[in-house]
Amino acid sequence: MAEDVKALYGFIEKIAEKGRIAKGVNEVTKQVERGSAKLVVTAQDVDPKEILMHIPVLCKEKNIPCTEVPSKTELGKSAKLIVSCSTLAVLDFGGLEKEAEKFLK
Repeated sequence: MAEDVKALYGFIEKIAEKGRIAKGVNEVTKQVERGSAKLVVTAQDVDPKEILMHIPVLCKEKNIPCTEVPSKTELGKSAKLIVSCSTLAVLDFGGLEKEAEKFLK
């Protein structure tokens, strides 16, 4: 499990450099509703949890893969942000589609 999370953080770092991501609850919600998101990642340590409760439901409705990571701080770091990040959506894989396949299951 820990190796999968590390691999996902590494993948997000690459996407932040080459692809396009939406950061934060409002932006991610908009992109999921539009159907633009290709992958959604949420942090488990968000407080209060109600902030993110609608995102997995929206993703399921739109058939968008949604996964969780344990730390919003690490999610923010991997997305090249100075602050923590509760959720992000990958909008463009930036040529890393093959590598993305293992996270889209």
